[in-house]
Amino acid sequence: MSVSVLSTPRALGGVSGLLQVASLLGLVLLLLKAAQLYLHRQWLLKALQQFPSPPSHWLYGHMQEFQDETELRPLLKRVEKYPSACARWLWGTKALVLIYDPDYMKVVLGRSDPKSHDAYRMLIPWIGKGLLLLEGQTWFQHRRMLTPAFHYDILKPYVGLMADSVRVMLDKWEELVSLDSHLEVLGHVSLMTLDTIMKCAFSHQGSIQTDRWSDQDEEGSPAKGGRAGEGEEQEAPGFPGHPPLRQSECGQERPEWRTPGCLPLDGLSFRDHLDKMPYTTMCIKEALRLYPPVPFIGRYLSKPITFPDGRALPAGVPLSLSFYGLHHNPKVWPNPEVFDPSRFAPGSDRHSHAFLPFSGGSRNCIGKQFAMNEMKVAVALTLLRFELAPNPSRVPVPIPRVVLKSKNGIHLQLRKLL
Repeated sequence: MSVSVLSTPRALGGVSGLLQVASLLGLVLLLLKAAQLYLHRQWLLKALQQFPSPPSHWLYGHMQEFQDETELRPLLKRVEKYPSACARWLWGTKALVLIYDPDYMKVVLGRSDPKSHDAYRMLIPWIGKGLLLLEGQTWFQHRRMLTPAFHYDILKPYVGLMADSVRVMLDKWEELVSLDSHLEVLGHVSLMTLDTIMKCAFSHQGSIQTDRWSDQDEEGSPAKGGRAGEGEEQEAPGFPGHPPLRQSECGQERPEWRTPGCLPLDGLSFRDHLDKMPYTTMCIKEALRLYPPVPFIGRYLSKPITFPDGRALPAGVPLSLSFYGLHHNPKVWPNPEVFDPSRFAPGSDRHSHAFLPFSGGSRNCIGKQFAMNEMKVAVALTLLRFELAPNPSRVPVPIPRVVLKSKNGIHLQLRKLL
C-alpha cells in the first residue's frame, strides 16, 4: 500500500516535467520560426525595394486591394502608376513581382526558370503532369517529340473537322433563336471546342454536342430574355465599351462566300482561305489582346535577373507575368480600352508587344496555330449565318482564374441571316 501511495506523486511529477519540457521546446521552435519569418520578410523588403507598390499591411499584404471579383481594376491602376513592374504582397512573408512590360517579359521568357509550383500544382490532378507542367530535360524531350504534330501542313486537314463542330453548334443556335433571341453562348462554345479536340486529337466519332443536347434540354435552355426586335444593329458582337466587329467588314474578306453554292462549308475549300482573312485575323488578335485567355503566368527565379532599365532581382523571388496588364498598358498601347483591329495590321510594329494567349520564348504555346485556325473557322461560319450584338442588360464581368472567364456568362442577341 505504501509503495503505491508513494509512486503516484512521482508519476505525476514525471508527467508534469515532460509537459514542461515539451512546452519549452515548443516555445523555442515557435520563436525560431518567428525569427525565420522575420528574416525572410526583411530579405524580401530589401530584394523588392527597387519595385515600389502601394502601402501594404504587415500581415495580409495587399489582400484587401486584390479581391477575386475586382482584381483587374487595381491591377490596371498599378500599370498606369508604376512603370514596367511592381511588388505585390500576398501576406506578411510572401510577395511576388508583377511584370507588365514587353521588354521585361522578353527577358524572363528568354530564360529557363521553372514555373511557379504554387500556381500550377493544383492543375496536376486535373490535367496530369504533361507538357504544360514538365520542366528541364524531360520537358525538352516531350516538346521536341510533339512539335512535328503541330506543323502547319499537318493541321490543315483538321479544318474540316473544326467546321463540322462549328456547324453543329450553329444548328443548335438556329433552333434556339427561333424561340428566343437572347442566348448565353459560353457553354455552347466550350462544348464545341471540346468536340473539336475530341475529333482532332482522339479521332472521336460522332459529336459530343449532340450527345449532350438532350441533357441540356432537360436542364433547361440557356436562352433567356426577350425576342428579337425590329431594327437591331447589323453588327457582330463587340465588348462593353468597344465598337462591335461589323458583319459587312468581315464579309468583304471573301465576297464569294455570300454567293449560294460557294460557301466553304466542306472544310476542304475553307482551309485554303484561312490565310486570306486578314481583317478577321486582326479582329481576333485585338479581342485576344483585350481579353487574354491566360491572364497571368507564374515564374520562380532560379538565378538572379537584371532587367533592361538596370533594376535587378535575386534568385528565389517569384514573378507573375501579367499578360492582362501588358495588353492594357497605356505606355505600350494608346487608348488600350478601345477595340482597334488596326493595331495588328500587316506591317505594324506594335503587334510584337502582344503575346496573346500563346506566351513567348521557348515555352510558347505549341498549339497556337491550331487555336488560330479554330477561331478563324468559328468566326467566319458564325458571321455567315447570324447577326450578333451584345446584350446590354447582361454585360460580361471578367474575373481572373487559371484562365480569364466571365462571372455571369456571355449573353448575346442573335438574329438569323437569310
